[in-house]
Amino acid sequence: MGVELPLINRAKANPQSTAILTTEGSFTYQDLLKRSGEIASHLLGEKADLEEQRVAFLVPSGFDYVAVQWGIWRAGGIAVPLCTSHPKPELAYVIADSQAPIIIAHPQFETIIKQLAADNSCSFYLTTDIKNQQPSHLPDNISGSRRALMLYTSGTTGKPKGVVTTHDNIQAQVTSLVEAWGWTENDRILNVLPLHHIHGIINLLTCALWVGAQCHFLPKFDAEAVWESILKGDLTLFMAVPTIYVRLVEAWQKAPLEKQQAMSQAARQLRLMVSGSAALPIKVLKQWQDISGHFLLERYGMTEIGMALSNPLQGNRLPGYVGQPLPRVKVRLVDEEGKKVIPGTPGEIQVKGPGVFLEYWQRTEATSKAFEDGWFCTGDLAVVEKENYRILGRLSVDIIKTGGYKVSALEIEEILRTHSDIKDCAVVGVVDEEWGQRVCAALVLHPNKELTLETLRGWAKEQIAVYKVPTRMVILDDLPRNAMGKVTKPKVREIFNDNGNLTSK
Repeated sequence: MGVELPLINRAKANPQSTAILTTEGSFTYQDLLKRSGEIASHLLGEKADLEEQRVAFLVPSGFDYVAVQWGIWRAGGIAVPLCTSHPKPELAYVIADSQAPIIIAHPQFETIIKQLAADNSCSFYLTTDIKNQQPSHLPDNISGSRRALMLYTSGTTGKPKGVVTTHDNIQAQVTSLVEAWGWTENDRILNVLPLHHIHGIINLLTCALWVGAQCHFLPKFDAEAVWESILKGDLTLFMAVPTIYVRLVEAWQKAPLEKQQAMSQAARQLRLMVSGSAALPIKVLKQWQDISGHFLLERYGMTEIGMALSNPLQGNRLPGYVGQPLPRVKVRLVDEEGKKVIPGTPGEIQVKGPGVFLEYWQRTEATSKAFEDGWFCTGDLAVVEKENYRILGRLSVDIIKTGGYKVSALEIEEILRTHSDIKDCAVVGVVDEEWGQRVCAALVLHPNKELTLETLRGWAKEQIAVYKVPTRMVILDDLPRNAMGKVTKPKVREIFNDNGNLTSK
């Protein structure tokens, strides 16, 4: 047994402490070390080191997931987590693109994944195939500069790309958040996020295990089950995406008064609640504050950089803002010519720091284009106001050029959500010969509500400049979203492209 990764060494310091709690029971750090060692040995076989072979795995959230992830790392491989809710074609894309020669799956996914493994000539193992065995040998030393994790982008602006991070990148991301958010071994966090995404893997799971804290798992997200976990009173942290907070608000509203009071009191006992991965509507922030007493901490990050900006753990948080750079992260805003902008002027967010990813897998040109003088170009537009960053949206999706004006889709969405009939919305720009792009709104209405385009436009003209007012709209039962609950704007745009009769004259 050689020199282990820092994460593994930290686990060895508190072997008897509880690491994972699931509906199946509780597991210690020693349990994790033992099981991950077995998996590493199984993957290695007669090899001394996987030498950065990709290992794709389809395992539900919980103890097995963590053991497989750690086992891949301890064997010297690159972990490629697959999304448990993805259909077969999307799983096939990741397996083929990552060129993973090995696939591990939980038995519940055997029928989905086994044929894909055969189609790609992959070695295939079920977690139940990996029997109890004493680790015979593990690599002598896993360098921090080695590739460790490959996560795929959401594909909201193009074909998903494999984002490769090293062990050093992961350590930098985790230690920055541990410092900023005050993580300790006494923390207990509930995980309701998918574990093929940086939010769940790094911000939540790896931060918890880095400090020796507890990570509690539910089999799947269920608002009632989350509230029951909060009501037990043993959680200190909770992190989620805006759509989850919306569901929790709805569940609280349906509860009887006495239970509402108990739910609110239990939520107030947590030390921190965080929202991220999508813009948090101010309406939801205020609702949650009224219910729980928590002014949600918003942060900004992405697969390629980890987290870059965060509201403070202590101190004032401003609604609609994502705070300031995290420890050891450099952030700047630049204009279209690559020049730094003055405060109050919008610019593209560019990031530099030890947490920034290594490369897009097998995409040398895309990797090169993503950087400018060592700064990663996020493609997100923001402005600094009141010494805090406010995200205006994706340059390619959320910035609409209409009639000579540049407008923020996120700003318009925030206004539309204040309409009493609108439950949620997504605003996109659709190509138009006269205006360059038209401002178009996909709306989800509250039950038993109706809204015409003329009525909406009349109301909106009293709220925002006329060139920001939607000229086309469609009513949907729900917005198209990815596994993280983020609205997929290209699919929204397709709805308008397929329905030319929605244009206002």
